[in-house]
Amino acid sequence: MERRDNSELTPTPLLKDGSYQVSYDMTLLTEDDLYLFNEGNHFCLYDKLGAHYLSKDGVEGTYFAVWAPDAEQVYITGDFNGWNRASHPMRSRGQSGIWECFISGLGKGILYKYYVCSRYSGYRADKTDPFAFYNEVSPKTASIVWNLDYTWGDGEWMEKRRSRNSLDSAISIYEVHLGSWRRVPEEGNRPLTYKELAVRLVEYVQHMGFTHVELLPIMEHPFYASWGYQATGYFAPTSRYGTPQDFMYLVDTLHQHGIGVILDWVPSHFPTDEHGLGFFDGTHLYEHADPHKGLHPDWNSFIFNYGRNEVRSFLISSALFWLDKYHADGLRLDAVASMLYLDYSRKDGNWIPNKYGGKENLDAIDFLRRFNEEVYKKHPDIQTFAEESTAWPMVSRPTYVGGLGFGAKWDMGWMHDTLVYITRDPIYRKYHHNQLTFRMIYAFTENFVLPLSHDEVVHGKGALLSKMPGDLWQKFANLRLLLGYMYSQPGKKLLFMGGEFGQWQEWNHDQSLEWHLLDYAPHIGLQKWVEDLNHLYKSEPSLNELDFSPAGFEWVDCNDSDQNIISFLRKGRAADNIVLVVCNFTPMTRFNYRVGVPRSGFWKELLNGDAKDYGGSGQGNLGGIEAEPISFHGRPYSLNMTLPPLATSFFKSEAD
Repeated sequence: MERRDNSELTPTPLLKDGSYQVSYDMTLLTEDDLYLFNEGNHFCLYDKLGAHYLSKDGVEGTYFAVWAPDAEQVYITGDFNGWNRASHPMRSRGQSGIWECFISGLGKGILYKYYVCSRYSGYRADKTDPFAFYNEVSPKTASIVWNLDYTWGDGEWMEKRRSRNSLDSAISIYEVHLGSWRRVPEEGNRPLTYKELAVRLVEYVQHMGFTHVELLPIMEHPFYASWGYQATGYFAPTSRYGTPQDFMYLVDTLHQHGIGVILDWVPSHFPTDEHGLGFFDGTHLYEHADPHKGLHPDWNSFIFNYGRNEVRSFLISSALFWLDKYHADGLRLDAVASMLYLDYSRKDGNWIPNKYGGKENLDAIDFLRRFNEEVYKKHPDIQTFAEESTAWPMVSRPTYVGGLGFGAKWDMGWMHDTLVYITRDPIYRKYHHNQLTFRMIYAFTENFVLPLSHDEVVHGKGALLSKMPGDLWQKFANLRLLLGYMYSQPGKKLLFMGGEFGQWQEWNHDQSLEWHLLDYAPHIGLQKWVEDLNHLYKSEPSLNELDFSPAGFEWVDCNDSDQNIISFLRKGRAADNIVLVVCNFTPMTRFNYRVGVPRSGFWKELLNGDAKDYGGSGQGNLGGIEAEPISFHGRPYSLNMTLPPLATSFFKSEAD
């Protein structure tokens, strides 16, 4: 038996002579497949379940398989049989819970659903295929028989991506919601397609110097305003922007231009829409039956039953699917804290303790560890990222030492403290200096990503630029300062789209970014600043090699709260790789400000956030400063510098 490319095959109407016959003698599932699936150890289910085009002995058609153990009967219904719910029954594969059938003559483009008849309570429902590769555009809910044939051109990237994704490389992430990055107002304000994005987004990201893009979930989702975080299609990119091959083309093009692709992936919860996973066979199949465990109080969505073997097979297969079939370079897991804690967003009495009486979700912990083990075993050149908002220990440490096994964790504490600090009027900042310095107490306990993400520019929080205090000039200066401070800190970087040029309005998923603002000099200057920060971050080993090691950071002075100034050194592995960073969080120029340095010679001014090219006032140090043999800050030499207002300045020691 072999699979065939059916790209030219189109559906034909049901014929009176009985075309589209059901057969049960063609299957993709071996007894080993069934055993591993029920055991929770089958992680390539996308090759076995769902809809697959097959050919054997001159007979061609589509094989279907779905898990519904408590169904009394399951039927295939679709446009090929006039949506008849009884004409094409599936058969049960014994105790496995899987139903399957082969229908001759069916090929690419056929619309179908599973009509599931439960053995309980008379439950009947049309269900989207959980393993479908392609679905109708919402609000329609049918699955579409499709293949994943594509000729990739990113061989060079895939061969060398280990170095681009490694934790000692520069990783600067541009977070993007594809449907609102840029729209076409001349055509009803429609979003760009995957193929259109492959031209415009790729060109923009390459120009700006970001190393990776992170896409808000592109898995199929019925409610557009969920931004993809309420997914129903765990194996299907959303059809809103094109076909699976179109999405492959976008990823391929990004790779060919040296840009990595991280996908948001959401195993924490799923929507309650009837056509989806919920109550799939008339029982709580994928979710916990008890709402104290199975219903999320914040999002009114179902929570996966991580302790069920088949659910583990389903979820880990989904994760590996995007890495295998779509060449993703990383997965970012949303809302990990909601998975780890049984009492997450629940009041006392509304949650069930674990078997030891604690609030830790033991099944979710085991699942996350297994997920990371399998992902890194099969794709050691990618990274996984956790959005984990608590102080759960060792999120980004290996499972063999008791960690969860993620490659990196979002530093939500840094994000919160820094935004609270930077949005204060500078006159009050000296009373909150610890919000700048506290991070270094814990900065190397995890492999941290510093996120200025979509969550900070929605739900009434305002855009980054609009949060900044002061007049118009100070708002732009404060935002340049915030971004310069982020790029200078240990940790990988993430910036949500629009922040790089100073979007004024908070993000609206139904609208394009405010690209017209780039007609104005302050926005052009801010965009240029981010571009230069990216290029500096990538080119200076001291700013990226030791992001996760205390050896890569050293305070010069963290105590000048009265003047709202901090200074520190970033170091690379080589002894001569040293960069000095000084941040002035006041709108006052500080003349003759002395900073201690470890070596003599000339310290070149690499970047100055107050340069006129960026919209600043032009204060600075004329390209650099010669170190003087005056001991200061416990160091044998010092620089007598001009600190520009509301600015980050970078200096590099040139070898003696």
